[in-house]
Amino acid sequence: MKITGETSMNRTRTVLAGLAVAAAIAMSGCDPQPESEGTASTPSAAASSAAPPSTAASTPASDAATVKACADIKKDITDNATKIAKAEKIGPPAGHFAVSAQWAAGSVAILAHSMSANEAVTAASEKIQNEMMSLSDAYNKSADAKPSKKALEAAIKELDTACSAA
Repeated sequence: MKITGETSMNRTRTVLAGLAVAAAIAMSGCDPQPESEGTASTPSAAASSAAPPSTAASTPASDAATVKACADIKKDITDNATKIAKAEKIGPPAGHFAVSAQWAAGSVAILAHSMSANEAVTAASEKIQNEMMSLSDAYNKSADAKPSKKALEAAIKELDTACSAA
């Protein structure tokens, strides 16, 4: 049986999607930090927040979860950027698969950490996740892809705004 390029790409996309789903499932039940460590990291994230103290006092449990989610998501974005840069150094033709896979993996990490956030942060995170998957698809389609990251950058700004209001 002869496998065409399109069939091969569909298989690759299916495998990547499967890995992304498996990672999301695995990560959704995992919180390696005890509750006390999570609250220890909260002040640094809260210090960069522009939220007034009265807002934080009104719903402390959800705000603490959102602040932690924001910190985790921002860390995921930074980590993913570092890994993307490393994967891009591989270069075409094989490197585009590594870049595509890393965009997909980064989007799963964002998704996993946004589950405990408030609605605004979750919505902004979904936009980031969708843009990352679009970039993954673009790199998967072409070894010479140079897709624009402007939509991703705009989604990250929305996240920053949502996190500052948390």
